[in-house]
Amino acid sequence: MDLPVVILGATVREIQAHQITEAVSRLCQEANFDLPPDVLDSLTHAQNIEVSLEAKDALGQLLENARIAREERLPLCQDCGYTIIFLEMGQDCHVIGGDLYSAVQEGVRRGYDEGYLRKSIVNPPIFQRSNTGDNTPAAIHTEIVPGDRLRIVVMPKGGGSENMSVLAMLTPAQGIKGVVETVAAAVDRAGSNPCPPVIVGVGIGGTADYAMYLAKKALLRPVGQPNADLQIAGLEKEVLERVNGLGIGSQGYGGTVTALAVHVETYPAHMASLPVAVSIQCHSARHKEAEL
Repeated sequence: MDLPVVILGATVREIQAHQITEAVSRLCQEANFDLPPDVLDSLTHAQNIEVSLEAKDALGQLLENARIAREERLPLCQDCGYTIIFLEMGQDCHVIGGDLYSAVQEGVRRGYDEGYLRKSIVNPPIFQRSNTGDNTPAAIHTEIVPGDRLRIVVMPKGGGSENMSVLAMLTPAQGIKGVVETVAAAVDRAGSNPCPPVIVGVGIGGTADYAMYLAKKALLRPVGQPNADLQIAGLEKEVLERVNGLGIGSQGYGGTVTALAVHVETYPAHMASLPVAVSIQCHSARHKEAEL
């Protein structure tokens, strides 16, 4: 049980490390077994509007696969992913009984073991490339936010889609046209490798590393929910139309639906730079979250 304590006049809420471990373990399994409702709805819509019979059939099989995984508690994909963790740590909460990152890593370790999920992480990344045996370490991104809660988002990212990531350092003069061309070229080059229909996360601005973080974070938005900024929402629509005009289609069978959505997130950039990062997510767009 988490209890509030008073430190120097401020109320700080305590969270036990074992609670974090238990939450992460559960989320790792749920993310690999249960495709989110927004993704299922988008796949169903794609099947309804798809003109290619082969692609329509492929979408039906993806939906059936999701049903079997959910009902039989089996992984949606044989690639159970690199575990990416997004933490939003309230500045007024405090982890006790262990440290935050160790608790998260232990949760990944337990989740992949108890859920019989494939372990895919190798270390070192070059030379021996020995499997760590428990899918750790996870990649952890942490933000300190107002409040006394801890939000945990688990996103398993498959290697096939992750390998299609692109970072382009454009000049500001390349502008909107350069952004559209960069994203469309990335999806075109990827072809069927990331298991379309895909969701395309795009990060614009910041620095090279921050743009890629934005692109990944964009994948967490409900599928098809437009950016709150109307100009950015218009850019998302333009890029989506361009991507779906490529004709790659579901699982590479052609047709009208290559991407379910394009999500763009932005951040202020240096006046000499226009970083554009593209993170492609496969049709098995897995992520689950919890708040402690």
